[in-house]
Amino acid sequence: MSKFQLEIETKATDFDGMGHINNVVYLQWVQDVAEAHWKYVSGKNDHESNLWVALRHEIDYKKEIKPDEKIVAETWVASMEGVKSERMTRIFNPETAQTKAEARTFWCLIDANTKRPKRIPEEMKERYKAP
Repeated sequence: MSKFQLEIETKATDFDGMGHINNVVYLQWVQDVAEAHWKYVSGKNDHESNLWVALRHEIDYKKEIKPDEKIVAETWVASMEGVKSERMTRIFNPETAQTKAEARTFWCLIDANTKRPKRIPEEMKERYKAP
């Protein structure tokens, strides 16, 4: 599947009392890069007729992020079956290639009008494949 990257800018408020990036901030980055990827590959019609809801998030913390360190979030869709999608995310330093965190998330496609689960169309799956 094609990969998508988003530069992350850390802020002083991202760090907790121990000087580490707060776990909630990592989750926000995972969500931000997923949403940016969705907007990048989808059209206006997709946005109007579809919504994604999170079913599960798993995050593995690997290395500490320092203040002012360059960070990139990279995401790709690992699978799309039925109404569910599995998405992978890697948060890393692009200068050292050191992985800071990895996430695995599961999403469900929802019809924007009915708010009910919706089978992922083949044409949508095609857009996430590597060129």
